[in-house]
Amino acid sequence: MARHEIATLGAGCFWCTEAVYREMEGVTAVEPGYMGGHTVNPSYGDVCTGTTGHVEVAQVTFDPDVTSYRDILEAFFSIHDPTSLDRQGADAGSQYRSVIFYHSGQQRAAAEEAIRELNASGRYEKPIVTEVRPAGPFYAAEDYHREYFANHPQAPYCVAVIAPKVRKFRAKFAARLKHGA
Repeated sequence: MARHEIATLGAGCFWCTEAVYREMEGVTAVEPGYMGGHTVNPSYGDVCTGTTGHVEVAQVTFDPDVTSYRDILEAFFSIHDPTSLDRQGADAGSQYRSVIFYHSGQQRAAAEEAIRELNASGRYEKPIVTEVRPAGPFYAAEDYHREYFANHPQAPYCVAVIAPKVRKFRAKFAARLKHGA
């Protein structure tokens, strides 16, 4: 029987994050939503005001026997700019900040270790600003956000922002793609 773990990640727009992880081998589910704020059951409109404290996140359910948490983190750091505070490209605001919400002490240690290693590697010109925080309540995004890229591939944002990230992910992680992706 397959085991499952959850990773909750804020890497800018949750449409981008969801689109990438849906293609990763070992990932069994990805749900866009909100975490980290003080408003109970926020809406997309609430989160977009930047006043709720919430982050757009993707909650990734994966089989650790197929894909490790470190693999999940490696993809996370490859699909966004973890050195950019409260912004990813044209998307600006605290709801787009880079954050890893950990669900266990092991996840926290792995996230902190990955950040230390990346900072020491010189891969980025600036230090990583990704927050590492305990997971709190997860609020699922409205239905129209689910599988946004798959359902709207020709939308301007999908063509200009999401498609290039997905192509980059496919090229870098070709060996970790689901069959047929």
